[in-house]
Amino acid sequence: MAGVSERENEVLAALGERLTNAQIARRLHISVRTVESHVSSLLRKYGVADRRELAGLAPASDAPPVRVVAGLPVPRTSFIGREEEREAIRAALSVSRLVTVTGPGGVGKTRLAVRFAAEHSLPGAYADLVPVGADFLVQTVAAALGVTERAPQPLEEAVIAHLGADPALLVLDNCEHLLDAAAGFADRLLTACPGVRILATGRERLGVPGERVVPLGPLPVGSDAQELFRDRAASADPDFHDEPGAVAELCARLDGMPLAIELAAARAAALGASGLLTALSGGDFLRLFAGGRAADERHRSLRAVIAWSHDLLDADERVLFGRLGVFAGRFDLDAAVAVAAMERPLVADTLGRLVDKSLVAHERAANRWRMLEAVRAYARELPADPGLAGRHLDWAAATASALQTRLDEPGWRADFDLVADDLRAATATGGESAHALARGLGRLAYARRFVHEALGHYLRAARLAASPGEAVRDLRSAAALTHATATPEDAFALLLDAAARARDAGDSFALAVSLASALVTADRFPGGFRDRPDRARLDALRAEAELAHDPGDPVAVAHLAAAASWASFWTGPEPDRALAEAAVATARAAGEPMLLSAGLDALCAVSAMAGHVRDAHREAMERLAVLSTASREDPHGAVEIVDVVRTAATYALAVGDLPSAVAVARRALTDDLVGDHPYLAASTLVPPLALMGEYDSALDRARASWEGWLRAGRPANGRVRSALAGAALALGMRGDAEGHRVWQARAEDAQFGVRGSFPEFVEIRVAVHSGDFRDAAGLVERAFGGAWGPAPTYLLPAAAELAVAAGLPGAAERLAEASAMAEHSDWAAACLARATGRLTGDEGELERSVTLWEKIGARAERAITLLLLPGRAAEGASELDALECAVPAS
Repeated sequence: MAGVSERENEVLAALGERLTNAQIARRLHISVRTVESHVSSLLRKYGVADRRELAGLAPASDAPPVRVVAGLPVPRTSFIGREEEREAIRAALSVSRLVTVTGPGGVGKTRLAVRFAAEHSLPGAYADLVPVGADFLVQTVAAALGVTERAPQPLEEAVIAHLGADPALLVLDNCEHLLDAAAGFADRLLTACPGVRILATGRERLGVPGERVVPLGPLPVGSDAQELFRDRAASADPDFHDEPGAVAELCARLDGMPLAIELAAARAAALGASGLLTALSGGDFLRLFAGGRAADERHRSLRAVIAWSHDLLDADERVLFGRLGVFAGRFDLDAAVAVAAMERPLVADTLGRLVDKSLVAHERAANRWRMLEAVRAYARELPADPGLAGRHLDWAAATASALQTRLDEPGWRADFDLVADDLRAATATGGESAHALARGLGRLAYARRFVHEALGHYLRAARLAASPGEAVRDLRSAAALTHATATPEDAFALLLDAAARARDAGDSFALAVSLASALVTADRFPGGFRDRPDRARLDALRAEAELAHDPGDPVAVAHLAAAASWASFWTGPEPDRALAEAAVATARAAGEPMLLSAGLDALCAVSAMAGHVRDAHREAMERLAVLSTASREDPHGAVEIVDVVRTAATYALAVGDLPSAVAVARRALTDDLVGDHPYLAASTLVPPLALMGEYDSALDRARASWEGWLRAGRPANGRVRSALAGAALALGMRGDAEGHRVWQARAEDAQFGVRGSFPEFVEIRVAVHSGDFRDAAGLVERAFGGAWGPAPTYLLPAAAELAVAAGLPGAAERLAEASAMAEHSDWAAACLARATGRLTGDEGELERSVTLWEKIGARAERAITLLLLPGRAAEGASELDALECAVPAS
């Protein structure tokens, strides 16, 4: 049938013999998974229902025997993978009579050629040219064909006469060391014998007209490479214990190179996969994988394989080969020229020859080159060029500097990823360029959102700094990043270290700014300290900062104003709004957006503590707008970016602006700095979704937060508690009492905060909905017993409605007491209007409540309110049914 490959025909024939997939795999030396793939393909191509019908289509078992290529080595181990490469050889041989498989030593060229020849239906011969000199090539081929000389006929003519015009396949294996002789012989043979096809292998092509090349790379790390390791390890040790994670990492470290994997697997009996990984990390990549008793000396160790190739290089090739080993990853031509200390045309030409010899791989799509790990390790063993490390460092520093000028370009991240390994490695060299490189890497890594890595680079830069002043800059950058990676207490320590360096350097500006930043950290984020400094110490630091700063420097003035503002939260009966306003004003004057964000945060906190929640919301949204226009590549913005989304979402929720709260929280989910947080990013979104009646989405997000919180070790966090309570609200409103109890218990397990928090509101709201008033009096009493911050905007109106629904004495008074919340929150206004309608029977109030619920997108609450209006109850019931919300008991 057209479109059925040779391999599929082999599988079909085996099906005709009623072999199982495992038996077919063993016969054909392929994996069971590959057999399954072929069977599926045959079922599709023949249009039959099952393998029984396929078996009926198999050719008769008395078909003539398949002719074979003579002299093929008999494999003693199974052949794994290379399906695509075998198909590529078949395709190439269908259009060309000479195909060369190229690749580095140890990649499996011989095994592939032998396997292909064994599968092919043509007669022919296999010639291993490894031990052969150029003068004896023809003799080797003749011996493989069984041809002898007939005087006066030269041996080559005898070979040609033997082959004649009949179809045949000749395999010339390992041609790299006698390219000219092999190319000439192949050219003459193809001309004289029109039926002959030649499959050659080597590090480079033969260069004969009409030749097709099939490049052979490493095995896919995620599949065939691991299968090869497991198979060879089991051969070496029948009791081999599979460690999937370690095997995967090991194969990745070995670049999927078959010879390296086989040599590693041979040692699995002694070390296991984990032990091999440990040994790899110890350093000598090549010595670890030496051993074996292969007949070919080249294949007894990776070092021998690569040395055999290296010895065939000319002088320029050897020099460039050794120098390219300095690269940790991919490199382009400019990089190669920079480290080679050779003329560009010579580098380009020599690099091309190294690619032809399979010692360097060319990635055409990116136009970059790389060495495989084993090849690189060998290159680094060669005698060192004294100036090589310095040239590599200079190239890396210049590359990092150039990348920093491109942070606004969309393609810079991909270019950074290509050179990042080399930039990282070069910082170990030391010296002035290393300091500049480490600092540049800090900025690049932060902009790339490798924040933990960026912190490490800034700390290294501080150690490499040539002066205290330079170290201060690096330490302050590191301190800023700890808010996204560690704790405020760590930031405080780094800022004090920066202040000490500035003090030593006599830099009064840096001293004042470092001290002021440390003071803000201590007073703004007290919960992040295990051992918070006492007030006396902080006052002493503030006095030193004030003495050091220049009153005429607007930046220094703004930093001191921020410190004074945050100190007022701890030094008086209430925070000083005037000081917060001064912090905002001086930051604006200094043109410092991060300081402005910190000042607005102080102003927002002052407003919230005074009960002015709408002011806090407005100030939080202003802060969000400031940061939206600020550079996101500046590491000093990390603390603000991490904090602002939480603040903006919290106060949008507090004022009942549910659509804004959801929008801000969803923005957090896509933020490249905080969006992948295992539990906090999703946590912010759950409460507003639950309040809007988006129960499915709320529950999905809550589950993600719960699982992420557990993985993180269950740290205390108010947002997590609110998210878990949001799930309890969703389930309670749907009438799932058991689910509600489970999630409320989880919220209590994440205990954090004070009375009047979101979980207590949830308990009250579900009690109203379910009609379970057994603890109504206690819930109402606790709610009105004193809560602070944004919680009262939900808690008190809900508690007042519970008092009304449960018919508690004094319900009207509770309603009146909660009425002030309507000024602060749209949700509170809607809830209080409904509670008033319940209490008085005023349908106008209920209609107003419906309108208010519509305004904030609270679909379930709107539908519940419609049930209280006789003329619109059916509309409400339909909406509740769509939301899968239970009909309220009341």
